[in-house]
Amino acid sequence: MIGQFLEQISKIIAIIILLKIYLPFGTLEGICYALILGDVISEIISFLYLLIIYFLDIKNHVTKFKNENKDNFLFRIFRIFIPVALTSYIRSGLSSVKQLIIPSSLEKSGLNCSQSLSKYGTISGMAMPIIMFPASFLSSFANLLIPEFSRYYVHNDYPKIRKYSYKLIIWSFLFSLILSIFFFIFGSKLGILIYNDTEVGLYIKLFSFIIPFMYLDIIIDCILKGLDAQVSVMFINIVDLLVSISVIMFFVPWFGIRGYIVSIFISEIMNFILSFWKLEELIKKQN
Repeated sequence: MIGQFLEQISKIIAIIILLKIYLPFGTLEGICYALILGDVISEIISFLYLLIIYFLDIKNHVTKFKNENKDNFLFRIFRIFIPVALTSYIRSGLSSVKQLIIPSSLEKSGLNCSQSLSKYGTISGMAMPIIMFPASFLSSFANLLIPEFSRYYVHNDYPKIRKYSYKLIIWSFLFSLILSIFFFIFGSKLGILIYNDTEVGLYIKLFSFIIPFMYLDIIIDCILKGLDAQVSVMFINIVDLLVSISVIMFFVPWFGIRGYIVSIFISEIMNFILSFWKLEELIKKQN
């Protein structure tokens, strides 16, 4: 959590400083450089912080292992690391492909280049960050669940896994439902207040309906990672991206921005269903 907080603070500070440097030149390229460099600097700072914490922590734990246990420890680390790394690379590549084909698919629907980028930017860069802003607090809490559920899993404490899984899902649903109602009621006002744009407000109201699916998926994914199902989470995300890319390629050229909105709904709902199904499967195996 401290690492995430440090990353966000350093990103804000770096971008503010870099924008002050590049803004006087008044070029779009300079502003883009400032945003990208700010992101890179924040990632480096976060990485260095976590690296220092890792080396400090590993002295207190790994050095206590006997020599015969070290190979087993490395095996367990690489058993998790290698599949997750490979699937993460695939997911990252597919995500890049998805972001690239959205504007081009919108152009095929009849919009020109500037209109396509404008619509895409309005949804992805303006409406969705508002929708997902409360999720930053939920994500910080959800990441704390991973070691807790790992502890239950290692000790075969299946009753607690079932009990707290369902409790967390219920409370997360209530939290997301309140936010969904809030964004639906005040979406238009938020669009005008933050961006002075009524179109953004309409998208906020529209996407308020999928908030429960998105937020519950965050919680369920972290529970699954705690139950040693992180590879399954990655594969679900890959399937989600493949389906999303297919919908964008075939529907957006025909239906335009409405096809893109449908692809977001399909993506988020399908991801939630697959994750929830996997969690139910693991819980039933433990009975």
